[in-house]
Amino acid sequence: MRNFLRFIIHHHFTFLFILLELIALILIVGYNQNQRSIFLSSSSKIAGGLFQSVNNIEEYFSLKEVNRELSKENSLLRSQMPSSFETSKDYFLYAGDSASAHQYKYRSCKVINNTVRKHFNYITLNKGTQDGIKPDMGVLSGRGVVGIVIKSTKNFSTALSVLNPRLKISAKLKESDFFGSVSWDTESTLFATLDEIPEHANVSLGDRVITSGYSATFPEGILIGTVDEVAHPEGESFYKIRVKLSVDFSKLSYVEVVENIFQEQQKQLEEDTKQ
Repeated sequence: MRNFLRFIIHHHFTFLFILLELIALILIVGYNQNQRSIFLSSSSKIAGGLFQSVNNIEEYFSLKEVNRELSKENSLLRSQMPSSFETSKDYFLYAGDSASAHQYKYRSCKVINNTVRKHFNYITLNKGTQDGIKPDMGVLSGRGVVGIVIKSTKNFSTALSVLNPRLKISAKLKESDFFGSVSWDTESTLFATLDEIPEHANVSLGDRVITSGYSATFPEGILIGTVDEVAHPEGESFYKIRVKLSVDFSKLSYVEVVENIFQEQQKQLEEDTKQ
């Protein structure tokens, strides 16, 4: 307390000057119409700017919840897309029994770990078997294919990233329907390679590369990327196509895990056919 009084006494001329300035300002604003209008206009702008800044900060900190809700909504919307339903052999579905024809389910997950600079990259998700996540399920983002789940515990899952040379994705050119496989060549996090496209195929820069639907993991038509470069190695009968990936793997936050309800049935049939 003594130090505070000593501080007031030491700076009393400064405090007196500020007090007199405030009194003068109040008198000027209170008894002059023009100055009062200018003061009110300026104070409104300052207050508005402060409120806007506070609102921007609040919106920034609420983005996490907004992203979580958007991810849930995306999962719901994907589940309602025509590609999520089994094609009926009778060419129509009875609306009252549409649930029995539902082929794909989507579950939103948060990415809690993600590597992009290693030779073999993996992604860790915050959901596991208790949420219905199992190995061999596909992982998607709003921009396209992300990877495939390889292991799940009760509360967590890990997935092979597209940025892992061990992962090959059945893909096709949307414009021409020629199909092959996409894999990462480890050279850049922005690009992958599409192989097995025959030399008689019509391929153009910018053509979209999508999932073929031939695997039991991904629905048909999910974007993987676009054709960035086309090479025809001498003596080869297939193109070597560089694909610019649609997903920026350095910015993954929320993803959807897609489950093919008929996956086990399809795999079992294919295994039995091979024997």
